[in-house]
Amino acid sequence: MTHDLILKGGRVIDPSQKHDGVLDVAFTGGKVSGFGKDLKGAKEIRDVSGYIVTPGLIDLHTHVYWGGTSLGIDADEFCRASGVTTSVDTGSAGPGNWPGFRKHVIERSQARILAYLHVSHAGIYGFDHRVMVGESRDMAMMNPIDCAEIADKNRDLIVGIKVRVGLHASGDQGTAPLNIALQVADEVGMPLMCHIDHPPPSYEEVVNMLRPGDVLTHAFRPFPNAPCTAQGTVKPEVLAARKRGVLFDIGHGKGSFSFKTTRAMLANGFQPDVISSDVHKLCIDGPAYDQVTTMSKFLLMGMSLTDVVAASTVNAAMALKRPEYGSLKVGSLGDATILTVKEGKFDYADVTGEHMTGDRKIVSEGVVLKGAWWHPKRTNKFRKVTA
Repeated sequence: MTHDLILKGGRVIDPSQKHDGVLDVAFTGGKVSGFGKDLKGAKEIRDVSGYIVTPGLIDLHTHVYWGGTSLGIDADEFCRASGVTTSVDTGSAGPGNWPGFRKHVIERSQARILAYLHVSHAGIYGFDHRVMVGESRDMAMMNPIDCAEIADKNRDLIVGIKVRVGLHASGDQGTAPLNIALQVADEVGMPLMCHIDHPPPSYEEVVNMLRPGDVLTHAFRPFPNAPCTAQGTVKPEVLAARKRGVLFDIGHGKGSFSFKTTRAMLANGFQPDVISSDVHKLCIDGPAYDQVTTMSKFLLMGMSLTDVVAASTVNAAMALKRPEYGSLKVGSLGDATILTVKEGKFDYADVTGEHMTGDRKIVSEGVVLKGAWWHPKRTNKFRKVTA
């Protein structure tokens, strides 16, 4: 047999290859081993005709340090249900609790987990229903020396440095935590992901400090600290940041995605670089839910299906600086997601309480992970064809 697994007859949308059409995708030894018409010779063949096949979805903003932080969810349960093959944990762990995250969660998980390491010693430790303490409020919690050392020694899993600034995360510290995080990112040669909530600091102050390849998450958040003006135009500092290569990530979460902001940004032709859920314990039951629900909102608001898929695959891979992710090119990681776009009436909500009724919903139907069929929990609907 030439291949371990072939997905046969699906509509393959792979923005990394600018492809949208029916063909087969094959996997061998955890990698993509075939991409074309009428592939043959596999130990296992799955008929996915009538379904959409994409590269494995990447959720660039999650919190999956289950048991180590109060906001953590179970990565495997989330990924299997929502079609995510790579969840990127964004700062749940800092240098003080990274070893436990690596040993007890990442290395035991079937789904692939990468991470941005928090510059705060204990990561996001005070995010819960009753206790809400911003880890960047106390500058004594900043630990740049150990953060740089651990990031350097764990480059197989750590993709960048995380910091949270804003009234909730950093109190009256302004951009001071961001200054420290940028020094760490420079020291280790990694990108930075910056969270922003209410001022201080302002959206403009933050984006002006970010470097090419850095990621601003919660990029389409509501007022205050929205990226657009009251007149519906994109702030000039935001346009300048994009021009120099700053990346804009959604990071929906509990409080960071607004339909009003999104309408203004899309009306100006400003699409997000990356769509991510920021899924955690306090938003997994709404309003974010998961990656495919977040993607659905952008589909309904005017982005094409190809662009929505790109923002959850190849664009996220480029943000991670891992081009072997987010693609079905031969030799890429053997991850794929099987989707459908359901038609009907679906209720969607943003974080401000605004609701929108949509006529379409992207649904995850199955996953190929590391070159093998990773069965969805609820069904196994895809017919296994005799090789």
